[in-house]
Amino acid sequence: MKLEALIFDVDGTLADTERDGHRVAFNQAFVEVGLDWDWSVELYEKLLAVTGGKERIRYFLDEFNRDFPRPPELDDFIAGLHKSKTQHYTNLLGQGAIPLRPGVERLLNEARVAGLRLAVATTTTPANVEALLINTLGPDSMSWFEVIAAGDIVPAKKPAPDIYDYALQEMKLQPAQCLAFEDSENGIKSSLGAKLTTIITINDYTHSHDFNGAALVLDQLGEPGQPFTVLQGGGVEGDYVNIDLLMQLHATQHAFDATT
Repeated sequence: MKLEALIFDVDGTLADTERDGHRVAFNQAFVEVGLDWDWSVELYEKLLAVTGGKERIRYFLDEFNRDFPRPPELDDFIAGLHKSKTQHYTNLLGQGAIPLRPGVERLLNEARVAGLRLAVATTTTPANVEALLINTLGPDSMSWFEVIAAGDIVPAKKPAPDIYDYALQEMKLQPAQCLAFEDSENGIKSSLGAKLTTIITINDYTHSHDFNGAALVLDQLGEPGQPFTVLQGGGVEGDYVNIDLLMQLHATQHAFDATT
């Protein structure tokens, strides 16, 4: 099948948002309500085992702060904290504190010129996606993406494949017509569960994750003059990810497809 679309994760993939974005915003939200919680860089790495902000707060209470007296309406308490965190996160984005990763803006523009369809599949909230895109790519950038599958739009978050299945269904595409971009073990479990060929760009939090099944694992997408390093996979020509490289990779992965 012909390559028709690119589907992107957001946090850690489009931008390195976790360490200096979401983590900082969580801590700001805790201070705002008078909590003495502090999610260090090291603790946040452990919390990233769970996807979804509300789920991460609950995991913190269950595993790292069991002595905290839980409010009677725990779900509302967590939802309120998460809402505050989202506001702090969007403020950080508005300040330009979280840039896109190398190669992301270039590749998105190249894909649009080439007529490839674009989508997002992420566990983060729609508000976070909108804030990141608008503050890094401009006010019209939301319209670049045909589908933005985000947050609680499906009940089961990554590593479940549901968010990718939803995006594929909305775009009326088969997995073999798409490539997915991820950065984490939970992410690739989700994309592979949806039968998507997946490219990984690692970050500081995910460099030691298991990416078995990835078509290509890179340190970054790269730019002309700023080459990527191949960590796993290969068989493609080039030193930064562009449309030609994606076409090569897709053709290699689907060389034996019965349908063309």
